Amino acid sequence: MLKKYSHLFLSLLVVSDLVIIAGAWLLSFWLRFFSPLVTDAIPIRYGVPELERYTKLLVLVLPIFYALFRSHGLYQPQRIARRSRELMNLIRASSLAVGSLIVVDSMFREFFQASRVVFAIFLPLELVGVVAVRSVIRGLLRQLRKRGQNLRHVVIVGAGSLGGEVVDRILRHPEMGLHVVGILGKDGSKVGTLVRGIPITGVYEDVTRILQGGGIDQVIVAIPMESHDRFVRVLEAVGAFMVDIKVVPDLYRFISLRGGIEDFDGIPVVNILETPLYGWNRLLKRACDVVVSAIVLVFAAPLMLLIGLAIRVSSPGPIFYRQERMGLDGQTFRMYKFRTMRVDAEAETGPVWAAEEDPRRTSFGGWLRRWSLDELPQLFNVLRGQMSLVGPRPERPVFIHSFKDQIPKYMLRHRMQAGVTGWAQVNGWRGNTSLEQRIACDLYYIENWSLSFDLRILGLTFIKGLRHKNAY
Repeated sequence: MLKKYSHLFLSLLVVSDLVIIAGAWLLSFWLRFFSPLVTDAIPIRYGVPELERYTKLLVLVLPIFYALFRSHGLYQPQRIARRSRELMNLIRASSLAVGSLIVVDSMFREFFQASRVVFAIFLPLELVGVVAVRSVIRGLLRQLRKRGQNLRHVVIVGAGSLGGEVVDRILRHPEMGLHVVGILGKDGSKVGTLVRGIPITGVYEDVTRILQGGGIDQVIVAIPMESHDRFVRVLEAVGAFMVDIKVVPDLYRFISLRGGIEDFDGIPVVNILETPLYGWNRLLKRACDVVVSAIVLVFAAPLMLLIGLAIRVSSPGPIFYRQERMGLDGQTFRMYKFRTMRVDAEAETGPVWAAEEDPRRTSFGGWLRRWSLDELPQLFNVLRGQMSLVGPRPERPVFIHSFKDQIPKYMLRHRMQAGVTGWAQVNGWRGNTSLEQRIACDLYYIENWSLSFDLRILGLTFIKGLRHKNAY
């Protein structure tokens, strides 16, 4: 019955996609040739073609889109897949489909003669329409699953910490429609013992008996690496039944920073760690850094000039202070700040963090630090490409040598370029506060990085104000 419902749902997706694509194609034709918004901006040169020509082109448009959507996995069950992955596949498949249509149109121009403007209008219309309708359909389906309908019955093989993590995720997301019937543990596991509220119903070898009883749609294998021989036997036993099989690799516990499984010419490869800054992501972040920091420097120039004069008058020594910090990939650089302490501030103490009522501060320097104005020269570091506007705050190498041994995953923060402000800072973890919480915020930022996240942090930096109680 569940397979039947699954086929019905996927068929609904296919039909809705094709209807939206056809509608977007005909609407693009109308907008190009009959909407003043388009015709006034881009005049029609060769007259208005007949609608029939564009209607006939659907015989080519629809099969190309269907084939590419299917090849990108858009008509496969995606109960546990991220919506962002589906969106990216939709963008890739749609762009490739439109590109293919343009190539075919160029090669056989005398038969098609489609307007390039129609193609330009069609792609965003089609994407918005398909994404919107799919979101509605999947939203309705999630609500049904939350109410206990359209469920898939699951057995989890593995009662250890890995199996417990799987149960946690399933219970946390009822919209996936997965119902855990039971858990199978290793030899000696006591039947009836609860794992996250789900009972252990047997041992690994009982999977054959349970599947023979019917009613199971999916088996999730979560056996630790040290039980590799048992893992192989379980997969061989389950393979004889018509159920879906999913494996949660024990390497899961080592995966961090956007790690996951990717395809390498048909071979699944577990990616343990990967930086989010590559390709267009790196270019967009860099462009944002250059534009915003340049604008801020222009407007802040008078203030910076006044601060420089005040430092020169209030205490002997240079205006700027340069300090070695560690940034992207562990590379060190000289970070600029307005000088807020005596020239010989660390002559007696050595490298130490600033403290409340720190006697090494100058009178004007204390005010600058309270309002974070001493950080303004770091915009020059941003322009030079040594820092970003948003990212984990850079630390001094002398402190990092001790932190990396005390705090797990501390060095992972250097997989992202250091920032003038960051997620930890806007959440209050600044100055002499918990390093563990600060690192947790930094890793969360790297794991969930996007340009919109950067803009949000910049907005929070100004909304919450530059002053902070821990800015000594």
